Amino acid sequence: MKNECMGLINLDSIQNPSVNVLSDHRPVATIPIAGRYRLIDFTLSNMVNSGITNVGIYAREKYRSLTDHLGSGKDWDLSRKQGGLYVLSPENTKNNNNYGYRKGDIYTILANIDYIEKSPEEYVIVAPSYMLCSIDYNDLLKYHKKSNNDITIVYKRVDNANKDFKNCNTLNIDKDKRVKNVGNNLNTFPSANICMDTFIMRRIDFIECIYSIASMGTYSYIEDYIINQLDNIQVGAYKYEGYLKCINSLKSYYEASKEFLTEEVSRELFRSNRKIFTKDKSQAPTMYGEDAEVRGSFIATGCQIDGTVQDSTLFRKVKIGKGAVIRNSVIMQSCKIGDNVVLENVILDKNVTISSNKELKGDKDYPMVIEKNETV
Repeated sequence: MKNECMGLINLDSIQNPSVNVLSDHRPVATIPIAGRYRLIDFTLSNMVNSGITNVGIYAREKYRSLTDHLGSGKDWDLSRKQGGLYVLSPENTKNNNNYGYRKGDIYTILANIDYIEKSPEEYVIVAPSYMLCSIDYNDLLKYHKKSNNDITIVYKRVDNANKDFKNCNTLNIDKDKRVKNVGNNLNTFPSANICMDTFIMRRIDFIECIYSIASMGTYSYIEDYIINQLDNIQVGAYKYEGYLKCINSLKSYYEASKEFLTEEVSRELFRSNRKIFTKDKSQAPTMYGEDAEVRGSFIATGCQIDGTVQDSTLFRKVKIGKGAVIRNSVIMQSCKIGDNVVLENVILDKNVTISSNKELKGDKDYPMVIEKNETV
């Protein structure tokens, strides 16, 4: 796929979710997950693993943490003279006065359309940051070429749509794998074709599509345009078979954190040949005290543990005091847990301090969340 397809990660799509207080001060794309990653690492790594070397990330706002995490792109092998990694915003562009204030991914892309126009690749893949999976885009490209579709959308057939993927788009597909219409998952029925908000098309067609939509003035989002043009353009569907989690709520984030601790999901996402790359932050090894006890958990580097940790995820530089018990929780970077603290079904954002002898318990489906930099 190298030099044949470019990647666009769209952080301003109509489906772009909000994950409670975790996304109040950062884009959903940079929410920490699985002890050392950010959500965007999964989509970005999928592109890199598929041989894509030209990636643009469209971010409308709150992107300081994004640029801090991505840097030059070297950790994804995207610090290059040709191609590379680009974070694109409507701000400080020649088209900002025309499009910067308008809501919708159409105008976010239009403000930086010259980036796509100057790219040499024949095809473009557009994907979100909140769909966590391990997908080979080479297979998608081959399918798209063979099918002669104008646009090919990626979907997964699931049997738990009544419990998961709430408010995700669903695809109604005919026997020829053509998309006939698009609905919304209301958790009513177990079986559904969940749209992964990922699609591929020719780069030139994509550019023409953006200009055409903007000239109409009817649509603000690409998704709305595609849905309303299903009778006029050939939109096909590509079936993805692997693990999928949509992080569109606090509940789904918490569920994913627990699923990542299972052998099956961990093997598929983190121990296959398709690595998940992230920003390198070398730390000293974690120190375990004499009374430390850890079971069924992921512990990042640089931690100091003197208590008990069960079925939980600890990010870098977390300190657990003596007699403390952590169960079914997510503890982000640089948190300090005092002596004899009990935490169960809790998510602590970065730099939270829990004083000694405190007890915090959330619901097993809806955890308690403590915002970053708080002291309790």
